[in-house]
Amino acid sequence: MEQKKPIQTETDVTEEDISKLVREFYARALANETLREILKGAIHDWPTHHQAVENFWSNTLLQTDRYQGNMFDLHAALPLRLEHFDIWLTLFRQTACDVLPASAAEKVINRAEHVSKRFKSAMFHNGVPLPKLSRL
Repeated sequence: MEQKKPIQTETDVTEEDISKLVREFYARALANETLREILKGAIHDWPTHHQAVENFWSNTLLQTDRYQGNMFDLHAALPLRLEHFDIWLTLFRQTACDVLPASAAEKVINRAEHVSKRFKSAMFHNGVPLPKLSRL
């Protein structure tokens, strides 16, 4: 029996959308003077990084099991300042609006805002970086 392909609605986000979003976002982030230095210092294998980030967003948006890592620990080790999150989120919003249908972009942006808020609250208190804790 032939399986029917589900009908994609405007609010659906596909794996292809995620890939396009991630790759376009990083192209823009590398063009940003503030983020470029952090990215160049932290990422040495771009194809692997793109795949890991695509896996994260697939997991987050589509409830797949493609991402098994701990994104917070990876980012907590970086020399991030509070304003980096605002720059990241602005670029991410712009990219999502440019590469996705409006309803899908809204879904992705809402999730990105949630992720950013969680990271900021875990890494900063009243704008001051919290001490980095080592794992026991």
